[in-house]
Parts: sequence; structure tokens; C-alpha cells
Amino acid sequence: MRRCAWLLLRQLPARAGFTLRPGGALSANLRPAASSASSDGGGCRAPDTSLFVPVPLKLADDVGEADVGAELTRPLDKGEVLKNLNKFYKRKEIQRLGAENGLDARLFHQAFISFRKYIMESSSVSADLHIILSDICCHVDDLFPFFLRHAKQIFPMLDCMDDLRKISDLRLPPNWYPDARAIQRKIIFHAGPTNSGKTYHAIQRFLSAKSGIYCGPLKLLAHEIFQKSNDANVPCDLVTGEERVYANEDARQAPHIACTIEMCSTNTPYEVAVIDEIQMIRDPARGWAWTRALLGLCAEEIHVCGEPAAIDLVTELMYTTGEEVEVRNYKRLTPLIVLDYALESLDNLRPGDCIVCFSKNDIYSVSRQIEARGLECAVIYGSLPPGTKLEQAKKFNDPNDPCKILVATDAIGMGLNLCIRRIVFNSIVKPTINEKGEKEIDSITTSQALQIAGRAGRYGSSFIQGEVTTMHRDDLMQLKEILSDAVRPVKAAGLHPTPEQIEMFAYHLPDATLSNLIDIFVSLSQVDGLYFVCNIDDFKFLADMIQHIPLNLRSRYVFCTAPLNRKEPFVCTTLLKFARQFSRNEPLTFDWLCRHTKWPLAPPKNIKELVHLEAVHDVFDLYLWLSYRFMDMFPDAALVRDIQKKLDDIIQIGVCNITKLIRVSQSAAALGTAEVVSEDSCLSRTKRDTRAVSDHLSAGATEALSIPVAVPAERKSRNLKAFRSATRQEDLKSHGRGSLANRLLREGLLTQEMLRQLESEWQDQHRNGRYGFGSKRDDQSSSKETGRKKK
Repeated sequence: MRRCAWLLLRQLPARAGFTLRPGGALSANLRPAASSASSDGGGCRAPDTSLFVPVPLKLADDVGEADVGAELTRPLDKGEVLKNLNKFYKRKEIQRLGAENGLDARLFHQAFISFRKYIMESSSVSADLHIILSDICCHVDDLFPFFLRHAKQIFPMLDCMDDLRKISDLRLPPNWYPDARAIQRKIIFHAGPTNSGKTYHAIQRFLSAKSGIYCGPLKLLAHEIFQKSNDANVPCDLVTGEERVYANEDARQAPHIACTIEMCSTNTPYEVAVIDEIQMIRDPARGWAWTRALLGLCAEEIHVCGEPAAIDLVTELMYTTGEEVEVRNYKRLTPLIVLDYALESLDNLRPGDCIVCFSKNDIYSVSRQIEARGLECAVIYGSLPPGTKLEQAKKFNDPNDPCKILVATDAIGMGLNLCIRRIVFNSIVKPTINEKGEKEIDSITTSQALQIAGRAGRYGSSFIQGEVTTMHRDDLMQLKEILSDAVRPVKAAGLHPTPEQIEMFAYHLPDATLSNLIDIFVSLSQVDGLYFVCNIDDFKFLADMIQHIPLNLRSRYVFCTAPLNRKEPFVCTTLLKFARQFSRNEPLTFDWLCRHTKWPLAPPKNIKELVHLEAVHDVFDLYLWLSYRFMDMFPDAALVRDIQKKLDDIIQIGVCNITKLIRVSQSAAALGTAEVVSEDSCLSRTKRDTRAVSDHLSAGATEALSIPVAVPAERKSRNLKAFRSATRQEDLKSHGRGSLANRLLREGLLTQEMLRQLESEWQDQHRNGRYGFGSKRDDQSSSKETGRKKK
């Protein structure tokens, strides 16, 4: 019987890692399975093994196999086996062998726990393992080949680490574009500040070429070049993620294309290509698109437009491709002056002013304060549909329109031609997302400040110079420092894993989720100093959200690259429903979409409804985006585009009446929180009343949307008596802060002294019982409370 066992061991496959010692004992093959260096001999960083998710294995239940092992040796003594397994785990030599084969301390521990569970809980194990366990004697090291085999089953990436490193090697991006490398391209960098004419000169060359492609960061910019080209009798198509517009009626492709940069083709040859806003190559989320266009476009001439801060990086990147860069510098066409005084009050606004805010709440607050002064203002912020932005810009630019003030976010930094005389920064602090995907609140950068401030005094407008200042005096000095600083050089270009790379990863790791594949890819990826891997948090968020839906890898990847704001629950929920119905092979029809969005929709009655309409517009965008990737499953793109245009008109109505919507929202919020606010106000009446009057007299004060405030139960109970006894007194206070008092104060019909005198007279009348409110006890309580507060 022992002879049969010995013969069986002689026939074990070599890949199991066995060798026979003299005397018949087994020893492990000590050669590591994965090299710690890349194929080119250079070092590479160790992978983040916390990303390695073990693949669950089924316990062995093959009784026939167990009988063979028991027949060749004897039944296993599980108690003795457990002792030997624990002895195996503690051996330093075994831990060293594990490390040589890619098992760090974490993976080694996880693999051992799984290996031990497999042996102890299985009703049977393979014959070769059974023989070793029953005849292990003192050589616990002989278990290592079986342990390593088990570890590679639950961590399949260990067996293909070299291949995974090669796939995720991002050190030579120029080699990804053989068509571009096959031609000698001429690179021309048009460098200059905003409003310097750099893009104009590049576009002139684009229009004069036999064929060309314009790549811009925004749909608005692509649409502008599309219109200019066709107006100049140069047939040009428009290509964005959600839209295809052909210059030719027969849908034949025109020789010129204006597109968003993510949509540019790296396979089609052109005479001239224009890449706008090249400094965005450093963008943590979208920088990969500029890198792809710069390295991959097949054009005889590449015209790059952007900040001078990107010249050195572009030159270095082109050096790796063997292409020289010609730099053409431009100066601003109109002067830009930083004023020595802040605006301080909205009463100091003049026609052509633009107040720049960095949050929607500030947009709402400032716009309402402006219209309360009898002025009309246009509003532009990022989540508005492009059509609404254009209409608001047109309204502001129209010399015959009474709207002469613009309130906007930094969305005006590019994509819109605006006749602005003065830029007023409402704040110089802006929330941003860093390279790690973390949200930070910091002062705006020099590049951002110049981009926004440069919109003032546009060449060709009615203003011969641009001006820039701040709303608050304290911010002005800091703004001057920011604008006077040199723009930080662009040091690295963004990269992003391609679908092909992820598919190759999935071939080696078929049981890993898409989110896990991306994590492992980034962990293993190697880049040189000219590049960085873009932030993938949005991609992973969508991958995790639809992981439970059965989709093939390519379709899953497409859904995860859909352009949406993950902070909008309605849009994210819609994507989930799209993916679920797609997985069932059920087309997403126009009727289904109308039911889901409750179309048709009415104009918004408050801010909440306006925000929802913006989300519905994003849902229509999402449908159109997917319709160009899965035409058979999203078949009604034309119908959706029609209702999207109608929705754009509805949103425009809401934006034009935005101050009315704000008032309705604030009134509703005030009704819901009146008791809480009134009770809280009893504690510090004098202080809050003084502050309220002061705020109303300060035209620059910010009137934020009312937010419900939660009051602790004990505090609420403690204030209730004081609130009841001072009800009428608080009524006067609330009237003093109401809309009528505000208007009278602003219009000069009521002064602060008059307001105090009215309050005093009302209190005297109340003490004398002229109005007969409440009981005598209530009057006495009110008088005492008033006396205390006066003291």
C-alpha cells in the first residue's frame, strides 16, 4: 500500500512545486512564482494587497476521493492535523517562502485561515494532500506546495502578477497611438491669458484647412465653433457625448468636426487639429482626455491653446514622441485693472457688473438681494442646461434688455462670451476636489482667479477695459496677492485605464468585481514623472452601485463612464434602473422614460422643484449619451431630444423667476420653523434684534435660505414659558425684521431710530392694556420680561 502511495507521489505534476528528497520525503520548490521586478529590469512598487479580495472556494465533498486517500494510508486524525497546521503557520521559513511567492503577512494569514478551514471542514481532500497529512511526520514544510496552490486559488492574481504589471504599465503612453507615431506632426502652442486672441488664431487655421477637428472642454465651446464654421461656409459637424449634428442633410460626415475632447477620434486623419484649454491636462478627473488628444490625434498640425504654464510639460511630452513645439505668445487685448476698493454694498452695483459666487446658495441669496433693490439680474451656474446658460448670457449681453447685472459661478470661466465690465468676487474661497478625490475648501488658485477675472472687458465689447474687485474689503488684499502670483507650472498629464486594459485584467481575474479590478490596476500601475493616474472615485461609485446587475464587462464599463453627478440621487437611481432593464434585454422606450420622469412637467414653484427639473434634464442627457453607445436599447433619442428642448424652456422660466422661487422656498421654510426660531429668539432678543437691523442696513449682507434648526428638548421646554409671556413683544420684533420693514429701511422711509421709537410706543400701549391681548397675568409677565431685557 505504501508502495502505491509512493508511486502516486512520483506522478504529481511538476507545477505543484514538489521534489522528492532522498528517503521519499517531499520538499517544496523554493523558487518564487512572481518576480518583484518588471520585465524591463526596472523596480516596481509592491501592490496594495488590501485590495486583493479572496475568491470563495467550495469545500471538498468527494467521498470516493477520500476513500482512495484512506485506503492508501489511513483516515485523518483531525486533532493531529490541526497541531501540524498550526506548527506550519508559525514556521519562519514558511513565512519567508510565502513572501517570496507574493504572500505578504496579510495575504499569508488570510490564505492560511482558508487553507486550514478547507482541510478541517472538508469531508474529503485530494489524495495527494491526504497522503502528506497522514504521513507528515516532522516535515511540516512539505505542506507548503499544497498551501501555495490553495493560496493561488483564492488569490488568482498571485499566479499572474507579472502579466498584470505589464498590462498596467503606463510609462509609455505615446506607444498607445501607432497611427499618430507613423506621421511627423507639427505642434504649435498658442500661449496667452484669457481674452488674448490665442484661440481665435488657431480657429482661423482650422477654418482654412481642408479638414480639421476642434476639441474643447465644454459642449458650449464645441457648439460655438460648430456655428462659426458653418456660418463661414465651412461644413462642420458637431459631436458631443449626447448629440450628433451633421452639416450635410444626408448625414454624410463633413471634413471638419467640432467636438468635446472626450469624443475626438484618434484614428481619423486631419490636416489641422485644435486642442483648447490645454492646461486642463492636469485636471484630476478629466486630464486623461487632453493627454489622449495631444498624443493620439492624427493631424499634420496640432494647434494647442492655453496658459503659458503648460508650455514646459507639452514640450517634454512632445520630446518623448520626437516632435518639436513652436510657441506663439499672446498678450491680453484689453487692460485688466484690479480696483483699490471693494464693492462692500450691492447698492454700489453698476451696469455690466458680474458677481461671482462659488455655491448655489450664494447665487440664490445675492440674486434676491439685487432684485429687492429694483434691479434685474441674469443667473448662470454649472448645473443649468446649456440652452438656459446661453439665454441668460444673451439676456445680459443685450443692450436693449433691462437686465444689466450677472450673478454667476465660475461656470463663466469658459464657454460663454459675456460683455462684463467688472468682476466682483463674492468670496475667494472655493470647495475643490484634490488628486485623492477628497473635498477641500481653500482659496482659489491664481489660474482660477485669472480665468474668471479675465472675462471682464472682453475685446470687441462696449467696455474698453476690464475691472476686478471683491465684495468684502477683507478679501481684496488677498485677491491682489493671488492675481500677482505666478501661475504654477503644469507638471503632469492625466491617464486613465482603457477598456482594453480592463478587459485584459478581467481575463486574468475573472471573479473580481469591476471596482476591484480598477483598484488593483491603479495599485499596480507604473507611471513616470510626466504622468499621473486620474481620480477614479466616480467610476468606482457607479461600478459598486450596479455590481449586482448581471452585465458583460464591456457594457458595465460603459455604464460606469456615464457622465453624471453622483450627488444627484434621482439621476443615480435612473442609471440603476437603466442598467437593470438593459440587463433584461428590455429596450428603454420613450414611454418608459416619460413615466419615470413624470413628463410632462410644470414650471417650478420653488427652488426644490427647479433643482429637480435640472436633475430631469441630466436624466435626458444620460439617456442620449447611452443611446449613442447602445442604439438598439435606447431607441428613442430623437423624441427625448425634443422633450429636452421643452424642458430647457421650462427651466428658463424658473431661472427668470428665481427670486420669486426663493421667496416661496423661504416662506415655506419659515412656516415650518417659526416656533423653533421664535422660541430660540427669546433667549437673546436684544442682541439678535440689533444684529438683524444691522444686517438689513448693510446692503452687502447675505440672506441665506432658511434652514430648520433642531432645538434640544430641555432647551425647548425651558424657553416655552418665556416665549408665551413675550408673544406680542416678539411679534413686534418679527415685524421689525419682516419684508415691509426691510423695504422701508432700504428705501429710506424708515430709520433705525424710528423703528426703536415705534417699538417703545407699542410696548407702552401694551403695558396700558389698550389692545386687550391675553390675560392680566400674561401682561404682567410680558412687562416683567421686557423690563429684564431692558436692564
